[in-house]
Amino acid sequence: MVTKKQVMEKLKEVYDPEIPVNVVDLGFIREIKIEKDKVDIKMTLTNPFCPMHSFITGEVQNAIEEIDGVEGVKVELVFDPPWTPDDIKESAKKKLGMD
Repeated sequence: MVTKKQVMEKLKEVYDPEIPVNVVDLGFIREIKIEKDKVDIKMTLTNPFCPMHSFITGEVQNAIEEIDGVEGVKVELVFDPPWTPDDIKESAKKKLGMD
């Protein structure tokens, strides 16, 4: 059975190509639901017009599909509530010089 921990660890391998931080530490992941072998992810981006949205959502989907036992992945972009720099984890803020 697929676990949320497995999903989160795999998501930490996905980076925004414009920011050297993974999607988890950037605070992009809003929700993860796992039902049997299917994973649904709700995620956000820095803004709804992000030119990299297709690339990032595709990378998220591809990463989760690599987990043994996953038979389906759905990635949904949500923008309510909107992303803010406050969503970035403290360790990532330090890496970005925002501390």
